[in-house]
Amino acid sequence: MTSKITYLGDLRTENVHLKSGSSFITDAPTDNQGKGEAFSPTDTVATGLANCMLTMMGIKANQLNISIKGAVAHVTKTMSADPRRISKIKVVFDFPETLDTKTQKILEHTANTCPVHYSLHPDIEKEVTFNW
Repeated sequence: MTSKITYLGDLRTENVHLKSGSSFITDAPTDNQGKGEAFSPTDTVATGLANCMLTMMGIKANQLNISIKGAVAHVTKTMSADPRRISKIKVVFDFPETLDTKTQKILEHTANTCPVHYSLHPDIEKEVTFNW
């Protein structure tokens, strides 16, 4: 097993990663009967895309003997109403150091082929910007 999720009531869950014991809470968003006091489940999906992209770029950067430490991703999730689902995820990356064009292209390709990117439904628009 990967995780254990407990419904706490009031549209809130506690999520525990079994191997590490780390945890986080989700809360339904205010536009869907929740309090919006934590990540919503769809927020975690959108954020997971950026996490995966940064992780894969970090692996590739290690292989290339470079660092992307300090890189930041800003995520914007857009929902559609009927059916209620994620319709768009916008990710904007800001990197602390400029890298040569070849390395930039390698890292961009690596990010855009991460497992989460491939796992998301193709109808979800993914808009990704790399600010070198």
